Amino acid sequence: MRKKMPLYVKILIGMGLGIIAGMFAVYFDLSDFTNDWIKPWGSIFLNLLKLIAVPLIFVSLIKGISSLSNITKLSRIGIKTISLYLLSTIIAVSFGLLLVNSIEPGNTFPDHKKIELQEKYNATIDLKKDQASELKNESPLKFLVDVVPSNFFKAATDNSKMLQIIFFAILFGVAMVILEDKKVKIVREFFDGIDAIILKIIDIIMLFAPYGVFALIAGLIVDFSGDLDLFSALGLYAITVILGLLVMIFVIYPLFLKIFTSIKYTDFYKAISPAQLLAFSTSSSAATLPLTMECVENDLGVANEVASFVLPVGVTINMDGTSCYQAIAAVFIAQVFGIDLDIYDQLIIVVTATLASIGTPGVPGGSIVMLIIVLTSVGIPIEGLALILGIDRPLDMLRTVVNVTGDATVATIVAKSENKLNLTPVVQVEKIMSEK
Repeated sequence: MRKKMPLYVKILIGMGLGIIAGMFAVYFDLSDFTNDWIKPWGSIFLNLLKLIAVPLIFVSLIKGISSLSNITKLSRIGIKTISLYLLSTIIAVSFGLLLVNSIEPGNTFPDHKKIELQEKYNATIDLKKDQASELKNESPLKFLVDVVPSNFFKAATDNSKMLQIIFFAILFGVAMVILEDKKVKIVREFFDGIDAIILKIIDIIMLFAPYGVFALIAGLIVDFSGDLDLFSALGLYAITVILGLLVMIFVIYPLFLKIFTSIKYTDFYKAISPAQLLAFSTSSSAATLPLTMECVENDLGVANEVASFVLPVGVTINMDGTSCYQAIAAVFIAQVFGIDLDIYDQLIIVVTATLASIGTPGVPGGSIVMLIIVLTSVGIPIEGLALILGIDRPLDMLRTVVNVTGDATVATIVAKSENKLNLTPVVQVEKIMSEK
């Protein structure tokens, strides 16, 4: 039986063909044909991603928060877990911003190309300038006022109001936790069904991804007139993302382990390496969850009562790799389009990327949908997604490794704080290895 071609291979092929088609259009002066008959399919793909963004984050957040009532009712373990997840996510986003602002991969574009993009999207840029000047006259608490919606349905019709959707979803989920289980049983089952439907819709949308990437890249090449600076900037962007993710794996998490536990980071990585490899190959922290639990319980000695709560919650709300990538991607695209992001904008990115990561599903392609939330929150044209979609798969593989590693790290720390960490399995592994 012939093996089915993986989606990421199709996306890479779509990117390659899009580059060829774009170069062909530039060389043979077929720019109008490309803009009229090819580029619109890329717009359709972007619209599909925007279509699913609001229901995805709303349902995923409600499911993630309401699931806390199944085991701990937001007890001590729950609070520790969420606090550590949020702390690591904020660190990931902040470090991503530090890297991208230091390396500035998007600024490798020539100034005349930035001017062209600024002219093309001058309405968006002018709007940002007006908003910035208005903010100077607003109360320092205006940000908090804007987070609380006065009309949920109105907020749901505007992707730039995603923080308001997130606020209502958190409020909704907390209310479900407080109420008796029998009163919300039907509601929980309803959201389970809706969540399954949304994930299937994402699967369907991602089937169109190779064609959407082809159209977006072809149109982008025409817009840039085949400028090779596009590819040098893209390579530097990829290096920036990879650097950020590797620092999370080999610096931040080992530091967490050293501060909060007595376990050696070498023992830790030996124990969870099977889960890391599976995460890298599947790009799905949800698919890796059973193996992650097995490694954490059997090899690290984390008690089942801790692992069975911390790890499933982590699949929903802990996306350090995704958050770091979203921060870098957003600023990179802004740099390419010549959009200056001030301190307020970057604070918005920190908050939005942190909260959006809570609703990012642990499946391939989910982070792209959430990136739209981050881009729209600070007025960055989402057409810039075309720049990064083609190489997203290999970066997504590494992002998933970071996410799974973060889940295991927090589970180990929480178990240690609750005296539920039995280091015997690790010691036994070391003994067996030395005997061999």
